[in-house]
Amino acid sequence: MKFSSSLKFNAVAEWWDEYIAYSALKKYIFQLEKQVLESNENGQLHDLEANERSRLMANERGEGSMNIRTADKFFATLLDKELEKILKFYTETEADVAKDIETLEADVAQKDAEGPSPAGSEYEDDEDDEDDEDDEDGKLHRRSLSRPGPARGHSPNDLRYSVSDYGEMGLSTTLSAGRASGSSPDARRRHRKSSEAERPVIPRSTLSNIIDKVARRASFSEQSPILDQSVWNAQTNHARDVRMLFKRRITTLYNTTVGLRSYVELNYSGFRKILKKYDKVLDSSLQAPYLHEKVETAYPWLPETKSKLNTWISNLTALYAKCVTHGDVAAAQKQLKIQQREHIVWERDTVWRQMIAQERRGEIGDGPKAIGESPGKEKKPALIDFTTRWGRVRITKRLVWFSIATIVFFALLANPVLDRPEPSNCFAILCYATILWATEAIPLFVTSIFVPFLLSVFRVIRSQDGYDTRLTTSQATKYIFSVMFSPTIMLLIGGFTIASAISKTNIDRVLITRVLSFAGTRPSTVLLSFMIVSCFASMWISNVAAPTLCFTLIRPILRTLPPKSSFAPCLILAIALAANIGGQSSPISSPQNLIVLQHMDPPLDWLEWFSVALPVSGVSIILIWLFLLLSYRPGKTVDGTPLEIKPIRASKEKFNWKQYWVSFVCILTIGLWCVEHSIEQYVGDMGIIAILPIVAFFSTGVLKKDDFEQFLWSIVFIAMGGSALGKAVEASKLLEAMDVVIRDMISGLSFYVVVIVLSAVVLVISTFISHTIASVLLVPIAAEVGANLPEPHPNLLIFLTGLICSTGMGMPVSGFPNQTAATQTDDVGELYLTNVDFLKNGVPASIIATVVVATLGFGLMKAIGLQ
Repeated sequence: MKFSSSLKFNAVAEWWDEYIAYSALKKYIFQLEKQVLESNENGQLHDLEANERSRLMANERGEGSMNIRTADKFFATLLDKELEKILKFYTETEADVAKDIETLEADVAQKDAEGPSPAGSEYEDDEDDEDDEDDEDGKLHRRSLSRPGPARGHSPNDLRYSVSDYGEMGLSTTLSAGRASGSSPDARRRHRKSSEAERPVIPRSTLSNIIDKVARRASFSEQSPILDQSVWNAQTNHARDVRMLFKRRITTLYNTTVGLRSYVELNYSGFRKILKKYDKVLDSSLQAPYLHEKVETAYPWLPETKSKLNTWISNLTALYAKCVTHGDVAAAQKQLKIQQREHIVWERDTVWRQMIAQERRGEIGDGPKAIGESPGKEKKPALIDFTTRWGRVRITKRLVWFSIATIVFFALLANPVLDRPEPSNCFAILCYATILWATEAIPLFVTSIFVPFLLSVFRVIRSQDGYDTRLTTSQATKYIFSVMFSPTIMLLIGGFTIASAISKTNIDRVLITRVLSFAGTRPSTVLLSFMIVSCFASMWISNVAAPTLCFTLIRPILRTLPPKSSFAPCLILAIALAANIGGQSSPISSPQNLIVLQHMDPPLDWLEWFSVALPVSGVSIILIWLFLLLSYRPGKTVDGTPLEIKPIRASKEKFNWKQYWVSFVCILTIGLWCVEHSIEQYVGDMGIIAILPIVAFFSTGVLKKDDFEQFLWSIVFIAMGGSALGKAVEASKLLEAMDVVIRDMISGLSFYVVVIVLSAVVLVISTFISHTIASVLLVPIAAEVGANLPEPHPNLLIFLTGLICSTGMGMPVSGFPNQTAATQTDDVGELYLTNVDFLKNGVPASIIATVVVATLGFGLMKAIGLQ
C-alpha cells in the first residue's frame, strides 16, 4: 500500500500542512542511504536538494564518518520536529473543540428551558406574504395562509388571539405581526400602530370567512391538545428552524471531532510507516524504540486522550438524536455517518495493478514503440496529415496496415485458392488475422474477438461426423463458442489467480528477498541471482508479472550505482531475458504453453513438462549470463575501480495465516497438476483442478472482486481467439489441403533437419510478433508437419515450437518482458536501454536459447519418449 496516497486522500484538506511530512522524510531516507554507503570521511551529510552540507553529530566512538548510529540520531531529530508540530496543532484544535461542545450543550439546555414556542412568536408559523392589492373590480386578492392546528403545536389561546387580531387589525396586520420568529410583544405593538394607516379595507364577507376557518381550527385544537411539547418535537416553523440550526452545528462539530480522531490515527500510521521504511532501507532498528518511547507517550496517543475523543463523539451523537431524530440514536448515527468524509481504503498493491496502470498510461502493451522515446511522449506523427474543407485527414501506419489486411482478405475471398469454399475462406481469415496480429493495426485482443465473427459468417466449419457437411451459420457459431472457452482457458485463469494471490499476500517479495540476500555484493553473483529469481518467478506468477516485480526490487540497487554504470542496463536486460526464458519453464508461465497443451494429443502432464523445460531453462540462463558478463563487463565502474553492489536484505516479515493458506493451496494445486494423468478419471482435466485456487482464495477473502477484475483479460481473449482459429483451420479441412505442400517441403529431409529449419522459422517470427500470437499461428503448422513425417512426431514438434516461441527476445517489442524493460528510466528520466542494447545482446541471447532447445531440449524429448 502506498501510504502517501492514503494520506493524500484521507487527510482533512484544511489541515494538510499539519500532517506528518511523509514524502519529505522519505527523501531524507534515500539521502541517508547514500551517505551511509559512501561513508563520508568528513562526517558531513550532503543535502541533495539544497546542495548544502549539514554537520552530523559524531558517533559515540568519536568517529566522523556517517554510520547507522549518526543516521539514526539525525532522522530521529527530523521526526521530533514533526512530532512537535503535530502535538501543537492537536492541543490547540482539541481546546477549540472542547469549548464548542461546552457552548453547544449550554445552548441545548437553554432551548429545553424555553419550551416549544418562546414568547412573542405566536405567528412564527405564518409565511411571508406580499401586500394585498385590489384588482380593478375592487376584489381582494387573498393571501395563502398557513393553517396552524393541533399537530403543529398551537394552543387554543394562540388561536383566540389570532381571531381578535383579525377583527381589530385586518389581514395584513395580522400576518405582519407574526412574520419574524421570536419577535417581542413590544415590537409587535409598534408594528401594529405603524401599519394602521396603511390598513386596507377588507370586505366583510372575506373577513367573516377567515374568522370562521380559524374558529373551526381552534375548536379542533381544543379537542386534541398536545402534551409534553418541546422545541425538539414541535411542528412549528420556529421549531423546525431551531432544529435545523442545531443540526448544522452538531454535524459540523461532529465532523471536526471525527476528523481530529482520524488526524491522530493517520499520523500514527505515518510514523509507523516511515520508520519501517527507514529500518528497511538502512537496515536499522529505530522503529520500535521511537514508537514506544516518543510517539505512544505523546499526548494525542495517550489512552485517556483517545477516550476523551470517543466520549465527545458519543455525546454529540446523543445530542443529535435528541435535537433531530426524536431520540433515535441508531438513526442519528446513520445520518451523521452520511455527513462524514468518505474514507478511502488502499489495499496492498500487486504487480497486476501496476501492469494495468502502465497499460492505461500507454507505457506498455500498446504495440511497437521506438526506443529512445521517453514514456508518456506523444506518438509519432501520421504518415499523411492534411486538412480539407470536410475536416482533417490523418493516415497513420496502423491505418495503412489495416487497409492492406482488408484488401488481402477480400482479394482472397474473391479469388479462392482452393477448390472448396470452407478451407478457402478459412485461409483468407487466417491471412487477415495474421497481418493484423503481426502489425498490431488494431489491438491484439480485438482481432481475437473478431475471429469468431468471421468464422461464423463465412461458414468455414465442416461437421466432424462421417457426413462431412458444411455447417450453417447457427451451427458454426455454437461450435466455435464451445471450443473458445476450453479447459485450457480455465487453466490460464487459474494461473492468474495463483499469481495474484502470491503477489497480494507478499509471498513473492518475502521469498525473493530472502533468496537474494545470499547474493552478496559481487556484480556477477548479483546478476546471476536476479536472473534465477526472474526465471523462477516467471514460472509461477507468469512471465508478464515477474519482470514488473523484479524491476521494483532492483530500485534500491539502481539508486546507489555510480553514474553511467554499465551494471544498470546489464541488470535490467538480464531480468527481461530471464523472464522470457522462464516463460517456457511451466505450463502456466505463459499463454503459448497453454496453446501447446491444447494441441497435444495426449497433452503432457506437469512432470513430463518439467523434465524437459527445467534443464533447458537452467542451461540457457547460465549461457546468457556468461554472455552478458563478456558484453557489458559490469564488474567495474567508469574509472576502472571495482564495483560493489549494495546487498539485498532479507525481509523480516513472518508468515501469517493468509500466507500459509495461500502456500498450501498453491502447493496442493500444483501437485494435482503434476499427477493429473493418474487422477484423470476423477478430475477430467487440468482445467477442473484450476477451479480449486479460484474458490479457495475468493471465498476466504484472500482475493476480492477488484482483484478478479485486474486479471489480464486481454490475454485470455487472445488465447480464446487463437483457439477458435486453430480449431477452424482443422475443422475446415485447411490442414488437409496443405498436406501436399507440407510433404513437398519436408520430402527428403531428415527428422533433425526439419527440427533445425522449424526452429529457425519459429525464432524469426516470434522475435517480431507477440509470443502468444506466434504460437497461435505456428503450433498448428508444427502439428501438421510432425504428422506428415515418415515417422510421425506431432507432439514433439509442437512442444519444440512452444519452447522456442519464448526465446524470441531480440527486439524491444519481442514479448512483454522486453517491452517493460525498454520503458525503465533513471532518476532524471533517461532510458537505461537503447536499440543497440537489444540488437547487440538480445539477438545473440535468442540464438543461444534456441540452440539449447534444439539440442538439449530435443534430446530430452526423445528420452521421455515424446512422439
